[in-house]
Amino acid sequence: FEILVIDGMSTDGTRDIVLGMASANPSIRLLDNVEKTVPYAMNRGIRAARGDVVIRIDGHAVVPPDFVTNCAEELVAHPECGCVGGHIENVHETDVAEAISLAMSSPFGVGDAMFRLGTYEGYVDTLAFGAYRKAALEEIGLFDEALVRNQDDELNFRLIRAGYKIWLSRRIRSRYYVRSSYTKLFRQYFQYGYWKVYVNRKHGTITNARQLAPAALVLGVLAGGIASLFSQSLFAIYALVLLAYVSAGTLAAFAKGRRLGAKILLAFFTIHFGYGLGYLQGFADFVLMNRAPRATNARVSR
Repeated sequence: FEILVIDGMSTDGTRDIVLGMASANPSIRLLDNVEKTVPYAMNRGIRAARGDVVIRIDGHAVVPPDFVTNCAEELVAHPECGCVGGHIENVHETDVAEAISLAMSSPFGVGDAMFRLGTYEGYVDTLAFGAYRKAALEEIGLFDEALVRNQDDELNFRLIRAGYKIWLSRRIRSRYYVRSSYTKLFRQYFQYGYWKVYVNRKHGTITNARQLAPAALVLGVLAGGIASLFSQSLFAIYALVLLAYVSAGTLAAFAKGRRLGAKILLAFFTIHFGYGLGYLQGFADFVLMNRAPRATNARVSR
């Protein structure tokens, strides 16, 4: 195997560390990513890769020693699949990050994103840090370089449409360091929602149903709040629906971690309203006004 590090022109000493490791190990190579976004990095790595399997591992992730072996064995076991992958364990370093981690591993927080929930094994529509057959990637056209976010979801959609399957295995595990503040979490999910609309417009379809829930929530809160100003009956219904949402979120938050229940609930709200507001802005930009992506949403958030 080989290790390709595609660096976004970092200035924090990463390049020196990688070059030092590469001088002692010829299987390690450093590649420059002058565009500084993920799809450019991935495509540069895929084109440079010498093997017939390509595994994506992001800078926020850590994988165990058996990760590559398990990926290769699962691809052999599932010849119908163009991609295999596993569950991610969210890692935290502060109480807020722990709350975010727990929220991102809850069905209330992320719906049926199975690779985040930790138990399911079977076919899925997408996953993180996949092991891909290089020939399948070349067949469908690699990553869409216009996408700052959601490039893996969009590629996986094309993979399935081309006739391949995606297998989520319990054997494959990775660890992912989550954002450490609600502000960073909001920016992350705002971009997820925003760029999902771009993907939908590109393919002329809704790529998965769970993406609509946060936008429906935000619309419901805004429209219901306005409508309730003109009718006591509508206000009563609006209040009951909001109470049901907050109550369900509270139960889910305290079920995940009693000590951090309030912080987890805030993380739920941040995920849902961040994604929903991003989706609505994306709908306005890409569908209603047919405009190019906003510059603020074309920069990767950290």
